[in-house]
Amino acid sequence: MNIKLEDKGLRLPLASGQGYFNYFWLRDNDPTSIDPVTRERVFDISGLEGDPLPEEARMEENTLVIRWKGEPLESRFPLDWLDAWGETAAPRDPAMIPRRAWRNGSYESWARVSQPALDSDPAERAKFARALIEDGIALVRDMEDSDEGLTRLTQVLGPITPCVDGYYFDVKLHINPTNLAYTAGALEMHTDLPSEEAAPGVQFLHCRRNSVQGGLSLFVDGVAVAEALKAEDPEAFELLASHDIPFMRRHDGWDYRAHQRVIELDARGDVSGVTVSQHLADVFDLPQNLLDRYYPAFCKFLKMLRSPEFMNTFRLNAGECIVFDNHRVVHGREAFVATSGERHLRGCYVDRGALRSTYRTLVKQGY
Repeated sequence: MNIKLEDKGLRLPLASGQGYFNYFWLRDNDPTSIDPVTRERVFDISGLEGDPLPEEARMEENTLVIRWKGEPLESRFPLDWLDAWGETAAPRDPAMIPRRAWRNGSYESWARVSQPALDSDPAERAKFARALIEDGIALVRDMEDSDEGLTRLTQVLGPITPCVDGYYFDVKLHINPTNLAYTAGALEMHTDLPSEEAAPGVQFLHCRRNSVQGGLSLFVDGVAVAEALKAEDPEAFELLASHDIPFMRRHDGWDYRAHQRVIELDARGDVSGVTVSQHLADVFDLPQNLLDRYYPAFCKFLKMLRSPEFMNTFRLNAGECIVFDNHRVVHGREAFVATSGERHLRGCYVDRGALRSTYRTLVKQGY
């Protein structure tokens, strides 16, 4: 096999075609750079006295072998491992699942799993995690009517992420509410806690009681609405995807402030989610002449979020837990009659990174 050594890297033929690999990258990724127990990097590329250069590069069966100048080291790289990276590619990430946007009428199609199945069946846990990555939402039934039941459910994905409210919060009537969710009033379409620098990831709302008149849950896929805005009004989309606006949450014991982008894009430029909350919006601090264009775009997006074209309306029943991506799924609530019964949802959050970690691990195990 013909290996060509160049100034900064080498070229060699691979199954997918000609491959080029930088010497720094090759030296940095020698298999001995990774501790076999902790699986963490134990080699510091900046500790080399000079730039890494090969003394020799050769093939042994299906392995590239490099002997480095000035080092008693031979690096061995399987060709299929090199081929997986290629010049600009990276090995497939099983958690990089394309998002599946949804609109009105999607409630019945959301993944449904039971808590007993999640407790006992890794395949059900994989189904649950995949749905949260792909659709951003899933419904868990047969929930245990206890605080511990919600804790056990979150542990299917990962540890609970605390917020200003602590590790858990209870959506029910409060005598002195610190949030509009703790009243009987309607709750506008929003994502949770954009006032925190790292807004919570996966949200859990466990319905413990719901016998009130009204109080229907409202859910919208922010990705679907943002994509519709992009198709209809590219300039409005660009404004919301390019500028951060301020959010706050203030009360006697705290003063949280953060800037967020209403439409979130991933590294490929695709819509990955949204961040919006009218009741936690601070005074917009963009230049006034920019607000001439930004506010109409912002209001148009808010109106689209309320459109029946995208809205899913349903009653969350006792014993159910709605789980959703707080950076994607926009939710709200109709007003209810406070004296007509009892309504109690217990909530918490888990990091989106924990969700993807769990899914990758389950896929590796064959589920």
